[in-house]
Amino acid sequence: MGGPPLSRVFERFEPSLISEIFSLAVRLKEDGRALFDFSTGEPDFDTPGHIKAAAVAAMALGETKYTSIDGTRALRSAIREKFARDNGLDYPEEQIVVGSGAKPLLFNALQAMLDPGDEVVIPTPCWPSHVGAVRLAGGIPVFAETGLDDGFKLTPEKLEAALGPRTACLILCSPSNPTGAGYSTEDLRGLAKVLLEHPDVWIISDDPYEHIVFDDFDFATIAAVEPRLYERTLTVNGVSKCYAMTGWRIGYCGGPKRLIDGIIGIVSQAQGNACSISQAAAVEALGGPQDFLADWAADYRLRRDLAITGLAEAPGLRCAVPQGAFYLYPWCGGVIGKTTPAGLRIDTSADFARYLLEDWNVVVVPGLAFEADPYFRMTFAVGDDVIEQGVAAIAEACRALT
Repeated sequence: MGGPPLSRVFERFEPSLISEIFSLAVRLKEDGRALFDFSTGEPDFDTPGHIKAAAVAAMALGETKYTSIDGTRALRSAIREKFARDNGLDYPEEQIVVGSGAKPLLFNALQAMLDPGDEVVIPTPCWPSHVGAVRLAGGIPVFAETGLDDGFKLTPEKLEAALGPRTACLILCSPSNPTGAGYSTEDLRGLAKVLLEHPDVWIISDDPYEHIVFDDFDFATIAAVEPRLYERTLTVNGVSKCYAMTGWRIGYCGGPKRLIDGIIGIVSQAQGNACSISQAAAVEALGGPQDFLADWAADYRLRRDLAITGLAEAPGLRCAVPQGAFYLYPWCGGVIGKTTPAGLRIDTSADFARYLLEDWNVVVVPGLAFEADPYFRMTFAVGDDVIEQGVAAIAEACRALT
């Protein structure tokens, strides 16, 4: 086909393995297949009623117009109180910006931080959108590999090795998507010690799963752990994951004023304000009752344990116990090189994911999508029956390989 050329930025991107698996799953569902779907990264809980009621009230009051680009004062005030209450961070309202989800804010922040060719250190396995946002902003991702044996956590030694003269930023996500690994206060102190020796490096702390933690893990965020990094850290969060509000599209961040001003400038030109009704709901989410968060986390923990118990029966798989979020990230190296009953060889996690989907009606996401193989991601934010039957199918699928 003819026509003007598209931007060469698209040359930096590869087709999304997540989208490929999702598309195949959709086609199979349309064909009438009943699937055990462990692919979607969102809570299966409904948004709590008091949060919905706040949105209805806002509509009734006519709060349906443009708001300030950086968010309503009511929401920025609620976010300030949340940062102080939950994280021990003092971000005045002028150091807070609200966006239509955390993802756009991450992208806008990287646009404000990076010049073309700047490097961003990203521990792997990682969320694919971190990589995409860096590349769209003209940056170069530098992957610091972690694995099952080190708990999927970046060490000070690996951080030091990844830093270079063009390093502009480090992205941390705790608890992690896709692994569920969490950085303790002591872990963050170790990383902070390295970062203090590199004063020109920004830090993005991506914290959307902070209330979904298990066992004895205590959530911590790096700007609170090491206040000397406060002026170099952007703390990013949102209501999507913890409050079951993925469709409401509200994210927020706090950081040094010069960076926040830059982000607001980009938002003003590219996006505009987040939905006014969603902002009213987010005020209630952050400022209203919080007791259900612990109840949901306890429910997730039971599902986590159910899934891990079932996966232990699957030959060729090994799985770490996540400290938070609602994902498992099993190693599937023991099935690589094996052959399916149909005679197809399993060479990558993508091959294994396709085999699970086509032959066993199980939807998972291959680890190649998260810059780490041979692994796959599966959520346990699904019903117990789906976990029991779907994980049993995974185990049977592994046993069927030769």
